[in-house]
Amino acid sequence: MRVLITGITGFAGSYLTDCLLQLGGYQIFGVSLSGTLLPHWEGQVKLFQADLRDSISLHRIMAEVRPICVYHLVAQPHVPTSLQDPWETFEINLKSEVNLLEQVRQLSEPPRILIVGSGEEYGAIRVEDLPLDEDTPLLPTSPYAVSKVAQDLLGYQYYHSYNLQIIRVRPFNHIGPRQSPNFAASSFARQIALIERGLQEPILRVGNLSPRRDYTDVRDIVRGYRLILEQGAAGAVYNLGSGKSTSVAEMLDIFMELTTARIEIQSDPTRIRFAEIPEIICDGSKMYHKTGWRPEIPLPQSLADTLAYWRQQVTGAPRVAHLISD
Repeated sequence: MRVLITGITGFAGSYLTDCLLQLGGYQIFGVSLSGTLLPHWEGQVKLFQADLRDSISLHRIMAEVRPICVYHLVAQPHVPTSLQDPWETFEINLKSEVNLLEQVRQLSEPPRILIVGSGEEYGAIRVEDLPLDEDTPLLPTSPYAVSKVAQDLLGYQYYHSYNLQIIRVRPFNHIGPRQSPNFAASSFARQIALIERGLQEPILRVGNLSPRRDYTDVRDIVRGYRLILEQGAAGAVYNLGSGKSTSVAEMLDIFMELTTARIEIQSDPTRIRFAEIPEIICDGSKMYHKTGWRPEIPLPQSLADTLAYWRQQVTGAPRVAHLISD
């Protein structure tokens, strides 16, 4: 099965690639703007370095690959970055998808396509909305979230207008090794690893610790991507999440139990989001009933693995490529 993964060298893209390679039976092609193949992919993955905003380059890739399945993961995924530069976020997230879908519909045998949205699409939720199912109104509160709503609905429009076999997912917060330190769990792990090595003063800088989020290990999330692309109903949308919430403070407590270093916790105003939503919980029952998917990796294991990854990064051990996109 010929599979094309956009954003293949990113956080989720890299683990999706690992997942498909482990299962076997897939011929994997990937697109990345500037990333490189991970060492254990050599000889198993063909990488195209291209910007999906360039329709000419994308046309050449699609003509060569002619995929059976496409996982569209390319995105600018960072909320604060989207607040600083909304237009860049919109251009990356929307133009890339429009170009991809336009190229796909010109193929004689269009592939099945997974459009990856975000739990951020639900935005300004009310307590009575929890847990969030796929019918909860979308009230995005950041340019990033608006762009993901647009990606989501573009996917539906191309399904409705051109009968493309498009499935949409809205993954909630996912964490794990290789994630950018722009995100809380990875930031905490990296700071702890640096402090343990004496490369940072023993102060761990944090933002708001009270919000509660629905965290799932990225390795579980990408397993869900595969299942829903192969089993999901075209035109439908599915939430992916654990169905329970954990506060940032509770997550930090787990990290602190994993280190013997004496560390002071210090609030950093630059890390605090404006108008933070107090709690988010995913209702993933639609996904479960369609595929049987449920998260398998417990949160403490995800956090321990993330810390182990960053300890390796700061000790001078053989480095894994630093991956930042979603």
